[in-house]
Amino acid sequence: MKRIPMPHPRNIALTVHELEVGEFYWVLMEETVDGAGGDATGDQRHVYVPLEAAHDPYASYSNALVAGVAVMRRLFGTEGKPA
Repeated sequence: MKRIPMPHPRNIALTVHELEVGEFYWVLMEETVDGAGGDATGDQRHVYVPLEAAHDPYASYSNALVAGVAVMRRLFGTEGKPA
Protein backbone atom coordinates (compact mmCIF):
# COMPACT_ATOMS: atom_id res chain seq x y z
CA MET A 1 0.00 0.00 0.00
CA LYS A 2 1.36 3.40 -0.98
CA ARG A 3 1.51 5.99 1.79
CA ILE A 4 0.31 9.49 1.07
CA PRO A 5 2.87 11.99 2.37
CA MET A 6 1.63 14.21 5.17
CA PRO A 7 1.89 17.94 4.53
CA HIS A 8 4.53 19.69 6.59
CA PRO A 9 2.82 21.29 9.60
CA ARG A 10 2.67 25.07 9.54
CA ASN A 11 3.79 27.06 12.54
CA ILE A 12 1.26 29.86 12.93
CA ALA A 13 1.44 32.49 15.67
CA LEU A 14 -1.39 34.72 16.85
CA THR A 15 -0.54 37.99 18.50
CA VAL A 16 -2.42 41.12 19.48
CA HIS A 17 -1.01 44.62 19.06
CA GLU A 18 -2.29 47.84 20.61
CA LEU A 19 -1.41 50.31 17.85
CA GLU A 20 -3.20 53.25 19.48
CA VAL A 21 -4.43 53.48 23.05
CA GLY A 22 -7.55 51.31 23.28
CA GLU A 23 -7.29 49.99 19.68
CA PHE A 24 -6.30 46.31 19.49
CA TYR A 25 -5.57 44.34 16.31
CA TRP A 26 -4.98 40.60 15.95
CA VAL A 27 -2.21 39.44 13.62
CA LEU A 28 -1.58 35.91 12.32
CA MET A 29 2.02 35.21 11.38
CA GLU A 30 3.65 32.17 9.80
CA GLU A 31 7.10 30.94 10.70
CA THR A 32 9.66 30.58 7.94
CA VAL A 33 13.20 29.28 8.31
CA ASP A 34 15.74 32.04 7.75
CA GLY A 35 17.86 31.11 4.75
CA ALA A 36 20.92 32.84 6.25
CA GLY A 37 21.77 29.78 8.33
CA GLY A 38 21.89 29.38 12.07
CA ASP A 39 23.37 31.11 15.05
CA ALA A 40 26.61 30.23 16.84
CA THR A 41 24.99 27.13 18.41
CA GLY A 42 23.87 25.83 15.01
CA ASP A 43 20.20 26.47 15.73
CA GLN A 44 18.16 27.71 12.80
CA ARG A 45 16.79 31.22 13.13
CA HIS A 46 13.10 31.56 12.49
CA VAL A 47 11.33 34.53 11.06
CA TYR A 48 7.62 35.17 11.24
CA VAL A 49 5.94 36.86 8.30
CA PRO A 50 2.44 38.36 8.41
CA LEU A 51 -0.22 35.99 7.10
CA GLU A 52 -3.43 37.88 7.89
CA ALA A 53 -4.42 40.76 10.17
CA ALA A 54 -7.45 42.64 11.43
CA HIS A 55 -8.37 45.69 9.38
CA ASP A 56 -10.51 47.28 12.07
CA PRO A 57 -9.60 47.71 15.75
CA TYR A 58 -11.18 45.92 18.70
CA ALA A 59 -11.96 47.69 21.97
CA SER A 60 -10.06 45.19 24.13
CA TYR A 61 -7.14 42.79 23.96
CA SER A 62 -9.42 39.83 24.72
CA ASN A 63 -11.91 40.73 21.97
CA ALA A 64 -9.08 40.94 19.43
CA LEU A 65 -7.63 37.64 20.65
CA VAL A 66 -10.98 35.83 20.36
CA ALA A 67 -11.48 37.26 16.85
CA GLY A 68 -7.99 36.09 15.86
CA VAL A 69 -8.72 32.57 17.12
CA ALA A 70 -11.95 32.56 15.08
CA VAL A 71 -9.96 33.44 11.94
CA MET A 72 -7.47 30.65 12.70
CA ARG A 73 -10.34 28.17 12.99
CA ARG A 74 -11.82 29.41 9.72
CA LEU A 75 -8.47 29.06 7.95
CA PHE A 76 -7.24 25.82 9.52
CA GLY A 77 -10.29 24.11 11.00
CA THR A 78 -10.76 23.09 14.62
CA GLU A 79 -8.27 20.23 14.17
CA GLY A 80 -5.55 22.45 12.72
CA LYS A 81 -6.07 21.25 9.16
CA PRO A 82 -6.89 23.61 6.30
CA ALA A 83 -10.65 23.98 6.00
